Amino acid sequence: MINRTEQEERDYLERIKEKLQQAIKRADENVRQFSEELRQNKEYIHEHQSGLDEADMVAAEQSVNRMAFTGEGAVARKRRLLKLINSPYFGRIDFVPEGEPEEPVYIGIHTFFDELDRANLIHDWRAPISSMFYDYELGEASYQTPSGKISGEIRLKRQYKIRDGKMEFMIENAVNIHDEVLQQELSKSSDDKMKNIVATIQRDQNAVIRNETTPVMIIQGVAGSGKTSIALHRIAFLLYRFRDEIRSRDILVISPNKVFSDYISNVLPELGEEHIPETGMEDIANQLFENKVQFQTFFEQVALLLEQHDDAFIERIKFKASFDFLASLNRYLIHIENNYFDFTELKVGKVMLPFPFIQERFRAYHRMPLLKRFPEVVRDVSNHLRNTVQRKLTGEEKNTIWQAIPKMFRFGNAMDLYRDFYSWVGKPEMFKTMHGGKLEFSDVFPLIYFKMRLEGYEAYDRVKHLLIDEMQDYTPVQYAVLARLFSCKKTILGDVSQMVNPYSASSAESIERVFPQGDVVKLFRSYRSTYEITRFAQQLSANPNSIPMERHGAKPQVLGFNGNAEELSEIKNLIAAFRASKHVSLGIICKIQEQAEFVFDALRAHDVHLLTPESSSFYEGVIVTTAHLAKGLEFDRVIIPFTSAKNYRTDVDKSMLYIACTRAMHELTLTYTKECTHFIKQ
Repeated sequence: MINRTEQEERDYLERIKEKLQQAIKRADENVRQFSEELRQNKEYIHEHQSGLDEADMVAAEQSVNRMAFTGEGAVARKRRLLKLINSPYFGRIDFVPEGEPEEPVYIGIHTFFDELDRANLIHDWRAPISSMFYDYELGEASYQTPSGKISGEIRLKRQYKIRDGKMEFMIENAVNIHDEVLQQELSKSSDDKMKNIVATIQRDQNAVIRNETTPVMIIQGVAGSGKTSIALHRIAFLLYRFRDEIRSRDILVISPNKVFSDYISNVLPELGEEHIPETGMEDIANQLFENKVQFQTFFEQVALLLEQHDDAFIERIKFKASFDFLASLNRYLIHIENNYFDFTELKVGKVMLPFPFIQERFRAYHRMPLLKRFPEVVRDVSNHLRNTVQRKLTGEEKNTIWQAIPKMFRFGNAMDLYRDFYSWVGKPEMFKTMHGGKLEFSDVFPLIYFKMRLEGYEAYDRVKHLLIDEMQDYTPVQYAVLARLFSCKKTILGDVSQMVNPYSASSAESIERVFPQGDVVKLFRSYRSTYEITRFAQQLSANPNSIPMERHGAKPQVLGFNGNAEELSEIKNLIAAFRASKHVSLGIICKIQEQAEFVFDALRAHDVHLLTPESSSFYEGVIVTTAHLAKGLEFDRVIIPFTSAKNYRTDVDKSMLYIACTRAMHELTLTYTKECTHFIKQ
């Protein structure tokens, strides 16, 4: 066996680094060579373009494009090699295929094929053979290749921590080598970005990441289970596995806000893939409305729920967040098709067009959106009339037809039909616009669904994989819209316990009703928070299946004061303690934006950042924000101010408090004035 001892491993690491340096030099030379040849070719075309015929010009331009593409590949290879030089690999298995010699398999973020030795010295973590590192301990093992299953035996398994080219430790264990490394990684301070987890992927996570067959993957995971990280690693795997069919630009992420997008932005680049496009549900709504409709945002909806308890507002939200509501929309669309046409005879000049003919023409276009049929029927009626009178139609005759045909349908646009829907279901009080005719957020996607069904839409055909985060915050109607817009494969993830609006939340089971072809995976192990913080949060949203990591820390503190001034004074003390620690991030998480701004103003002198709905960057240090904006983020320490009985009392408040608590990795402190919220057992 090669590299049996730790010293041999350290010597081997130095040899690998030397080979990587040589490969980087070769890559550097290739990049320079391609750049120079590209420059020369462009100069040649520029100098001789007047003397080149069209065929020569096309050939020359194709040559330049090929060279540019090859040069980009050389640049990408150099970038991967530079990343490997700092940490070439993190794992090793010695696998003996049946009837073949034993070979060590070193596993890293990227493949390193040494051109001089003609040998694969490092295997990409996504390669088929690397899957055994995550799925097996010592003993019998196998992996699947495009040509079939390879079986054999794993005789050695090691894990390394290599940073800045230095081996910090090497672990060898016959049972489970992940736990010790996982504990070390989890006990570290958070960073200003989400990191890759290739060295600590667990077996259940690996199954999700490498699933390449299911059309819709629905991941329901407890807080801190690594849902988003797993989903991004799944995207990286699919980009590797289907690299001839799909590129980063072909994937779209629907994320809750721009801060979260920034927070996850470097995971794929760390894994050697390009940054992928992202959008939000409101961006999609604006695009479908062509920016012509004013509407309340989801953030504004939740803010209103937190600031005032309006029973009628809540009832409208709840009514539009059910499957029964979606079913009613579909029944109404069938009803108007059959009942809202008033087909009559149409007299144009001296010619009478019978209503059965007009009715038959409408039904002939039943595959078209209803409101898109009118021009087609007008054209058919005009052609019929022209054939009848054996001449061109006059402008007046054309105008008569254009005016008469649309009038045979009771309403002329999606908005009027959407209003009528509420009268049809006998609940006109369920539709109410805001000041200035602004739509409530709960009406945005039902109206879009109507527009799509009645007027048609342009699908996002360029998207080959859709990733939807915070799935619990979207309603059945929103999923029905997404199902029509995106026919591609999907990865959908979230946690029903982290709903910011309990009146319109979706679970994995309800989403599966929209996507019956989907596979539901549930992740119960929580990695983010200490055992004590996870258990503390359970009193807010009990999940008997949740499995906290046995990583212990300080018990959460619940501190009472006589007034806000005392609370803020203690928060300043807690900031000072944070500054003196090794931790790098502290989140001060409030219930509403107004409270966050109040705390921020009081702490301005303490070098703090405020996150708002307009923010687009995540920062290290001290961040003041709301639970809604903090979703998906994590902090070394969390302070939740104003957790009084008066401030946290409703179901929405309870959801926000749970989200805030589960952002903490190592330490959690709640402060209140006079009486603590009854959601917390003292």
